[in-house]
Amino acid sequence: MLNFLKKNIALLWAKKHVHEAEEIKKNAKSNQEQLLLSLVNTAKKTLFGREHDFENIHSVADFQEKVKISDYEDLKPYIERVKKGQANILWTDIPDYFAKTSGTTSGAKYIPISKEGMPYQVKAAQSALFHYIAKKNNADFVNGKMIFLQGSPELEEVFGINTGRLSGIVAHHIPKYLQKNRLPSWETNIMEDWEAKVDKIVEETEKENMTLISGIPPWLIMYFEKLVEKHGKKIKQIFPNLQLIVTGGVNYEPYRDKMEELLGGKVDIVQTFPASEGFFAFQDDYTKEGLLLLTNQGIFYEFVPLEEYGKPDARRLTLKEIELNKDYALVITTNSGLWAYSIGDVVRFIDKNPHRIVVSGRTKHFTSAFGEHVIAFEVEEAMKATLEKYPAQITEFHLAPQVNPAEGLPYHEWFIEFEKSPENLELFRNELDNQLRKRNSYYDDLISGSILQKLHITSLKKNAFHEYAKSQGKLGGQNKTPRLANDRKVAELLEIYKL
Repeated sequence: MLNFLKKNIALLWAKKHVHEAEEIKKNAKSNQEQLLLSLVNTAKKTLFGREHDFENIHSVADFQEKVKISDYEDLKPYIERVKKGQANILWTDIPDYFAKTSGTTSGAKYIPISKEGMPYQVKAAQSALFHYIAKKNNADFVNGKMIFLQGSPELEEVFGINTGRLSGIVAHHIPKYLQKNRLPSWETNIMEDWEAKVDKIVEETEKENMTLISGIPPWLIMYFEKLVEKHGKKIKQIFPNLQLIVTGGVNYEPYRDKMEELLGGKVDIVQTFPASEGFFAFQDDYTKEGLLLLTNQGIFYEFVPLEEYGKPDARRLTLKEIELNKDYALVITTNSGLWAYSIGDVVRFIDKNPHRIVVSGRTKHFTSAFGEHVIAFEVEEAMKATLEKYPAQITEFHLAPQVNPAEGLPYHEWFIEFEKSPENLELFRNELDNQLRKRNSYYDDLISGSILQKLHITSLKKNAFHEYAKSQGKLGGQNKTPRLANDRKVAELLEIYKL
């Protein structure tokens, strides 16, 4: 009786929430401009606001004139002051948290999360589940066990500000009604050794009624592989009531075939787009491609055409100006004090009613050693089309330019870890090259003009990417190997795993 009541309450909540969300979707464009002016007005007395004349910003155009696009290095002097406990610097108060991430030229990044910003991280995740429940018209999963493969929830203090990985911070804000059903245990969750942690998670979950599992695809696969190896069964045999997988961090499509093989049965997938800087989008309809852009979550968005990104006169477009099927560098302004901040992601709109996107790459992850500017979306779609024609199974891949080969013309080198190799690798290679040529006219010109030769495939040993990540101290959490590079730094490290 209690379970029946619980799932029906969840269904009622979900339908009410989705009905209310429809109005927000309709008014996204006007809401965005109002949001920006509200953020500016709130922060006009801050140090950043005074230095950038927030008092005289009355439109998007005013904002774009006075506030230039920034990255972490630009905001770092302000963040260093915030780290020392100074208020009224980027936002009116000191942040509740710093989300600590890696990857800048000067070491770790400390992304502020304000008391206003933190609730939206949780609300967005809840909204994703509510949209799923309403669309599915089923909330059975709320009565089973749920697991979130995440970083450690143990936080450190930086001048009195709680600091940690975003997933670890969010763990402290999971609603009480979900805590009872949540796994793994605290003791397991705080383990730093990722392989040992996954082994322990297997122990704690293998006999439970798992109904929802969440994490980024590479680490879901690692968890599932350990379960399958231990039990000799597919995941749906081990967890017959598993209904939903919530994933994010990277494009799910290249992992779909591997996941479906491990699952061995139908499980619904909801994709999300969270980051330390904010929760930007989620799949509001699990039966359709694309993620709903969240326009009422304390984040104002600007979109820079990718071909203009980094140029001083680059256009900064709003929702009113974007076009479908074009790639844009994503720039955000948030209620945690990030102003015209480039997060490094590239998005492509596939719908305007409502505004749905796909994440098509990273501004720093591309291959353009010869002027071709190939991005992640293009290589992932080329790989997907090739696999449909010449079946194989891919664990992971990385593309790097080979500018100075021992002989012949330069080329793109694809390092691929095959779980199951194609019957004819040469036919697979030719098709992959043709598919990429279809998607990138510059690459096509380079091939047809005999500037480049056809791509090369270097097959890697089993677990190559796992071992590479482990060797770099990037195993687990939200770490992932870039699919593309404009140099051979990753390629040189992968070469030791060649077959």
